[in-house]
Amino acid sequence: AMGKEKVFYKAIPQAHVKQEMDKFLNWLNTDFSIDNILKAAIAHFWFIIIHPFDDGNGRIARTITDMQLARAEKSSQRFYSLSSQILVEKKAYYEVLQKVQWNTNNDITDWLTFFLNCMINALLSSERVTSHILLKAKFWTKHEHTLINERQRLVLNKLLDGDFVGNLQSSKWAKICKCSQDTAIRDIKDLIYKGVLQQEEGGGRNTNYKLSEP
Repeated sequence: AMGKEKVFYKAIPQAHVKQEMDKFLNWLNTDFSIDNILKAAIAHFWFIIIHPFDDGNGRIARTITDMQLARAEKSSQRFYSLSSQILVEKKAYYEVLQKVQWNTNNDITDWLTFFLNCMINALLSSERVTSHILLKAKFWTKHEHTLINERQRLVLNKLLDGDFVGNLQSSKWAKICKCSQDTAIRDIKDLIYKGVLQQEEGGGRNTNYKLSEP
């Protein structure tokens, strides 16, 4: 989890924290001269540098970032999660924070670059998830009148959810559904007949199957 790593912050003196927080909040709430996404990046970094609390600074910084992005998009809803993407890239996140904080020329370009790339990755990840959900919805809409038993539904959902490891074979079907090989083969042949599955070309000794093309 975030916050468990040992990070070497160059904390400002405790006596200056209130003054710095006042300056930060005044800038956050009154300065609208900068692009809102860049402002979200700067706000995140600035709060981390002030480091006003013994614990939870990272979580609060991510919340401030989310708030600023909501302001930028004029919406309380977003279909991507920058916070989740930061968790995915947390090693690079801590490295760039430490690198930029300790440089002597007050240049935060590396942090801004990381932040913007992280945001792009969050958007791409969201696009993949959304496409996956739409594909699954389209599949079940197409087959809403197709008779599908519980074993078949179990395996099909694994394929659609991306939880299936390796190729689909009758032996793997039997293992997942805890049924006999003969039952697995009947289930598969039934879905091929109904146009839900198709046999892959090649595959060697073991026959592989996949979802039929939409």
